[in-house]
Amino acid sequence: MTETYDASHITVLEGLTPVRERPAMYIGSTDTRGLHHLVYEVVDNSIDEALAGFCSRISVVINRDGSLMVEDNGRGIPVDRMEKNGKSALEVVLTVLHAGGKFDKETYQVSGGLHGVGVSVVNALSNWLSAHVYRNGNIYEMRFSQGKMTSPLSQREETLSELLARYQRWYGEPAPFTRTAVPVTTHSPGQQDLSAAPAIDPIASEQENRRAFLAQFGPKMTGTRIHFVPDATIFETTTFDYDILAHRLRELAFLNAGLTIVITDDRSGDTATYCYAGGLTEFVRYLNEGAECLHPLPIDISKKDSENKLELEVAMQYTTAYDEKIYSYVNSVNTKEGGTHLEGFRSAITRTINTVAKRNGLIKENATITLRGEDVREGLTSVVSVKMANPQFDGQTKMRLGNSSVKGIVDSLVYASLSEYFDENPNVLKIIIEKALSAAKAREAARNARDLARRKSSLESSGLPGKLADCSERDPAKSEIYIVEGDSAGGSAKQGRDRKFQAILPLRGKILNVEKAGEHQILKNAEIQTLISAIGTGILEKFDLERARYHHIVIMTDADVDGAHIRTLLLTFFYRYMKKLVEEGYVYIAQPPLFRIAKGKEEKYVYREDEMQKVSAAMGEKGVSIQRYKGLGEMNAQQLWDTTMDPAYRVFKQVTIEDAYEADEVFRILMGKDVEARKDFIRRHAREVTNLDI
Repeated sequence: MTETYDASHITVLEGLTPVRERPAMYIGSTDTRGLHHLVYEVVDNSIDEALAGFCSRISVVINRDGSLMVEDNGRGIPVDRMEKNGKSALEVVLTVLHAGGKFDKETYQVSGGLHGVGVSVVNALSNWLSAHVYRNGNIYEMRFSQGKMTSPLSQREETLSELLARYQRWYGEPAPFTRTAVPVTTHSPGQQDLSAAPAIDPIASEQENRRAFLAQFGPKMTGTRIHFVPDATIFETTTFDYDILAHRLRELAFLNAGLTIVITDDRSGDTATYCYAGGLTEFVRYLNEGAECLHPLPIDISKKDSENKLELEVAMQYTTAYDEKIYSYVNSVNTKEGGTHLEGFRSAITRTINTVAKRNGLIKENATITLRGEDVREGLTSVVSVKMANPQFDGQTKMRLGNSSVKGIVDSLVYASLSEYFDENPNVLKIIIEKALSAAKAREAARNARDLARRKSSLESSGLPGKLADCSERDPAKSEIYIVEGDSAGGSAKQGRDRKFQAILPLRGKILNVEKAGEHQILKNAEIQTLISAIGTGILEKFDLERARYHHIVIMTDADVDGAHIRTLLLTFFYRYMKKLVEEGYVYIAQPPLFRIAKGKEEKYVYREDEMQKVSAAMGEKGVSIQRYKGLGEMNAQQLWDTTMDPAYRVFKQVTIEDAYEADEVFRILMGKDVEARKDFIRRHAREVTNLDI
């Protein structure tokens, strides 16, 4: 390291170099989440065109060669030269950070891609990228590699056959081109056979027919196609996941009523088309599939505040469930951490229900129980979508809306709409009040149970459960807790662990299925009380991530059906009552080996049957000993340390929430009360099970 530090040591990163140097600053990470974020950045541009009223169809194609294409029928990125730098607007959009039409409020009243770094970041992080723009009957093309232009802007006329084929691809039917009903029988050499194309004048020239087509359909034939391959030197994986993309695209179709979004995977042949005329009401119906709803139709709110240039859409429906499911969006961006729009919505619900219920005599003025926010939201499934100019997000990841004025606007709009709805639908109001009063009573019972648990623990010598074998490390970031199935495995884990940073908590049997129980019932369960006490964060509204005693919470169960069931019960509890632990990546699943393969002094541990066959074959079949582990208790302490707990060799799966409402749906189906929905899920996914031990 040099001892001098002067101006010669200052480096200025030009163009898109900063993106390649620090990609996580722009897309969050370089793992699979960052990879798919590239697609979202491109699709967001198309969504902004839809929000502006110029795009009705978006197509996403995953190609066999690992590339991905996004095409829309919006206005097409401008290609004319910019006076300030003499470059094509297309080149500037693709190579300059903070360049785009999102800053010009005459072009986009509403947009999700506010920071202007989207497609240029995708370009920077791609091995190659090509952009096609369809405008004025021409195809404009540029090509890039790692953010640098490799082919300058080119332009050519789109032939009539290409226009007809693109119309068919975009709109799913031949163009109703009505110059004449007689098809072409002869055409110029080199042109495609248009004998099957309808309504072409056989007497007119190719150019005359082309001009006539553009005169009739030109406004519908503009658009943009972005085609790219992610850079393998940047990303941990460059393989796109069809399901991850399909979930997000379906979400966008729900949020933009009438917009058609198509995804195709050329690798597998999978394809899906999403278009929902009902928008958010269909979204809520989808979220509540299989649930027992308290009223048949979702409550639908659609309001505009012209003065503040804000549009609000809300769909909400109550079920018999104990939890709330509220998803919030701003300009189609999923604000996972909420923000002022969600605060306004929640305060409006509480205020409206209390006010209208008292006005209708459903709650007495001197009632001993007051309905709180958590009471009126129990069992509520809702989607809140705001479309507005100049949203201020907290950070580039856009997880939370920060505009302070939005809270009051949303509160006022929701209050007025809900009041009107309840006045017109008193039966629905009565059902919701009964549900909320029941929740309030359960909340009081849960509070009493928590107080009793606190009094009980205060009489004990320690606030920690007696069965917890704690670690000596006091820094939560360096501490781990293994939640182990049974005393036998717990004993091996306690003996084999590193006592400095690894704590062991053995559980007896299966914990309560929290999907089918209320909070007051859950808090009476001894094993759940032990979990809550050991982890230290509290639950639900009392949850405090800063109080977490461990930043690695490891579920370690047997590799059989019972072990999988216990693991699912624990994950359900964490997802419903300590969700932030999962969102922050604190929850892990240990991967103990299935087989020990030994020959002489040589031994190896493997995790799959195909691995076992390969390893045993490599050792020579003669004299090979194969041990199948069905339970952790079958391993001695040293084996458990060597294979499952030693940081140098162990394999963990980190539990993450890539798609919150998909995760919610799976938990509800698998762990909820609807037996038929569970049977149907099993029937649909039975063929995907590759290692079932009965």
